[in-house]
Amino acid sequence: MSADTSRAQGASKTTGANPPHIPMTEEEIAKAAEGQSNLRVLKKVAPYLWPDDLPWVKKRVVWAMIFLLVSKLVSVVIPVLYKGAVDGLADEGVPFLALGAIGLTVAYGVARAMNVGFQQLRDAVFARVGQRALRMLALETFEHIHNLSMRYHITRKTGGLSRIIERGVKGVDFLLRFMLLSIGPLILELLMVGIIFLVLFDFWYLLIVAVTIAFYVWFTFAVTEWRVKLRRQMNDQDTDANQKAIDSLLNYETVKYFSAEQREASRYDGAMAGYEEAAIKTNYSLAFLNFGQSLLITCGLVGVMVMAAIGVQNGTLTVGDFVMVNAYMVQITIPLNFLGTVYREIRQALVDMGQMFTLLEQPAEITDKPDAPDLKVTGGRVTLEDVRFGYDPDREILKGVSIEAAPGEMVAIVGSTGSGKSTIGRLLFRFYDVQGGALKIDGQDVRDVTQDSLHRAIGVVPQDTVLFNDTIGYNIGYGRDNATQAEIEEAAKSAQIHSFIQRLPKGYDTAVGERGLKLSGGEKQRVGIARTLLKNPPILLLDEATSALDSETEREIQDALRQAGKGRTVLTIAHRLSTVAEADRIVVLEQGEIVEQGSHDDLLARNGRYAQLWQRQQSEETN
Repeated sequence: MSADTSRAQGASKTTGANPPHIPMTEEEIAKAAEGQSNLRVLKKVAPYLWPDDLPWVKKRVVWAMIFLLVSKLVSVVIPVLYKGAVDGLADEGVPFLALGAIGLTVAYGVARAMNVGFQQLRDAVFARVGQRALRMLALETFEHIHNLSMRYHITRKTGGLSRIIERGVKGVDFLLRFMLLSIGPLILELLMVGIIFLVLFDFWYLLIVAVTIAFYVWFTFAVTEWRVKLRRQMNDQDTDANQKAIDSLLNYETVKYFSAEQREASRYDGAMAGYEEAAIKTNYSLAFLNFGQSLLITCGLVGVMVMAAIGVQNGTLTVGDFVMVNAYMVQITIPLNFLGTVYREIRQALVDMGQMFTLLEQPAEITDKPDAPDLKVTGGRVTLEDVRFGYDPDREILKGVSIEAAPGEMVAIVGSTGSGKSTIGRLLFRFYDVQGGALKIDGQDVRDVTQDSLHRAIGVVPQDTVLFNDTIGYNIGYGRDNATQAEIEEAAKSAQIHSFIQRLPKGYDTAVGERGLKLSGGEKQRVGIARTLLKNPPILLLDEATSALDSETEREIQDALRQAGKGRTVLTIAHRLSTVAEADRIVVLEQGEIVEQGSHDDLLARNGRYAQLWQRQQSEETN
């Protein structure tokens, strides 16, 4: 059974009308890419090189091809000039273009300079086209990955995904540079040289050259096919080692907690040992390929040169003809020496590009409906109507949850671990779509409006605030594009972190490190709160927003959040019940169902599940 078939069958079991799309793993993307035809991959690149809406790109491509053709025409004339100069010095043959040996030597030098000049002109003209194609592809891939669902991002491997993107873009770069600017010119030059041999000499010269090239290409492709398999194994080992390294570095603290540095080093070394073996086999195969290519080319060169030498001895050819034949053979064998490498790299580039295009074909699970309008927030009423949802097909998390938060109301959602509290927040922000029922804001189903307008209307302070590896000022300012320094500082004051930042040597220019590791948990959380306050949204979602703070700081932040929540709808997801005691309404979830709801005092008076949780936490804090 194929991966796609099993996914489809698994998805069909999902509760609700809209079964989730199960994203492909990096390994499945690689397998799917290998099944793509090379022609299909090339067709995907073509629009970036010949865009209908950009005439300047087409003009540059045309001029690059013109310069390419001229450079090759000049290159096949060079040996003829060389022959004329030699014959002139030896007083043999007919003077070429009525120029003497000195004139032909100068013309030879000018032709060589022109050949290089037109090649460089070709590269210079085409450079902007190639770089634009790379930039567009990289940007499209980057944007597409951001548009993929939360489900995809929590199942992916960061290292493997970055490798797919990196190799895909490099593959396009290689294909543009070598296939268009090396393989194409080589084929054109071989055809020109073949015609010259046929016209100026005889059929046997052309036959020897053609047979030599045919055997050379056959041998190169056959060995390279074998080497591609070895190279793929080497790449797999490289990806595995890279994944282990990134995973270990991202979990730096965990490694330290368990004194696992040596364990991680051994794990990484094991992956690198596999890469070492694969790389050695690749190097051995390269040596075999290079020797075989050299042997075949030498045989062809010697065969043609022997025929030319016999012709000189018989008086049918001049010394200049002998030199010209040698010059042509050297001229075509130099680029042929790189054919194996270029062919292998093109094959690998096509595979890498296939993986990138397969990634681009991964559908976004959450998409806007055609012509979806923007969300219009009139009051901020949030309504869950019999919401059903499950991350996996066979496990339903929310089982018919109905909650309503009126404009300006603070509603807290509490419950034990795994009850579905945070899932409601993810559904509200539309990281996932409900599979039953509806989730509405001011009467508008969140599935019917644009995601961008929905995201602008909701401010989220997550349980674990993740920061960019930049300054504190940048991270707070991320809450609103083009925010002023005064606005950033005001948000920091509201989050009770401004005075802390001022005490730092670089103030708001202090770097926070990878994922904010240079800050404490409480400091990171306050930065997260500050940037959400800067966003100033009509709806606030607080997902364990003060879980990383000490009791004193928590009270200060609660005051700030209470002030920030005035006039807004606030949904608070909390495990620590003391943080939500002042909420207008508290909803208690257990195993995806609402078991109680009401104010703090009402729920305590009922002596139900909420009262049990409250008494347990109070007892734990007392002890």
